[in-house]
Amino acid sequence: MKPVSYAKPLIGEEEKSRVLAVLESGMLAMGPQTAEFESKFAEYVGVEYAVATNSGTSALHVALLAAGIQPGDKVITTPFTFIATSNSILYCGGIPVFADVDANTFNIDPECVRRVLDRERDVKAILVVHLYGLACEMDPILEMAKERNLIVIEDCAQAHGARYKGAAVGSLGDVGIFSFYPTKNMTTGEGGMVVTRRKDIADRARKLINHGRSGRYLHDMLGYNYRMTDIAAAIGLAQLDKLDQFNARRRANAAVLNSLLSDLPTLVLPSEPDHCYHVYHQYTVRAKQRDELKAYLDSCGVQTSIVYPLPQTKQPLYRSLGLGNAETPVAERLCSEVISLPVHPGLTPDDLVAVSDAIHDFYGTNTTK
Repeated sequence: MKPVSYAKPLIGEEEKSRVLAVLESGMLAMGPQTAEFESKFAEYVGVEYAVATNSGTSALHVALLAAGIQPGDKVITTPFTFIATSNSILYCGGIPVFADVDANTFNIDPECVRRVLDRERDVKAILVVHLYGLACEMDPILEMAKERNLIVIEDCAQAHGARYKGAAVGSLGDVGIFSFYPTKNMTTGEGGMVVTRRKDIADRARKLINHGRSGRYLHDMLGYNYRMTDIAAAIGLAQLDKLDQFNARRRANAAVLNSLLSDLPTLVLPSEPDHCYHVYHQYTVRAKQRDELKAYLDSCGVQTSIVYPLPQTKQPLYRSLGLGNAETPVAERLCSEVISLPVHPGLTPDDLVAVSDAIHDFYGTNTTK
């Protein structure tokens, strides 16, 4: 069978034309394309300010610093995510405190957050992750934050265009971030974005990405070289124009997979609460015999990924730092069950059928052959 790719960035003539125009302009570093990308992305999310960065990880670091996270501050976050989320807390000298996740949504469980808040002192912020393209259950998190005067940071690295009760992720907390890595719902090659409604956070973020600069060769705070290039921004502008179309195709592909796989009791398919708009950065199922299934799909040419095989609490780094003692049984169980199937907008109907057929073959339930 023809191989089915797990991820595939869709780069067209619009991106190539915009990049060529930047190359011919001679203005390759942060410039007018970056400014335009920031403005249009802020408008898309529905916030006043956006600050472009050179990666999603640098956007996280800057967002935390700009929101006031300092050495010793405790930040509650999920153990079931890419390690950049909690590493960014460490970059600030903060202390990640892990709250378990919901088995149906894969996102941080508000009740677990509440239990951590009742137990821990000196918590400064909650860093949520809208995992796989699905928004967290934000109302109770925002309510807890308001009650206790906590900062809320949204990691939207996998959730471009996702919505919670009609509001775009990234617009709900104090500050949010996005990643534009090639596998994301839109890409700039590498890149990130900090988004916020708060001018004070935006002003600090803009300094932080540019060596703490307040004027030409004038620096009044410690900063970094986290700037986005105009080449990356040019790609981002073309991709942003296509984002809703890309997301619609991801959702359509997910609906087809839901239909094709719904007869398999060996799988738990992704959930989408009625008040959420899922953009399916990942189509992640919980599977019996997960590792054997992955090996079989690989042998059939169906590319998959395990996102993620270890919770943060089991990572060697966090265990060595004494941060691996949190009880996160749901996250640990998910790490042994989850497998992400192809869902990207470049898939064909035949690709989706091939994925389904291979899975049915593995479980011995394929009645179409």
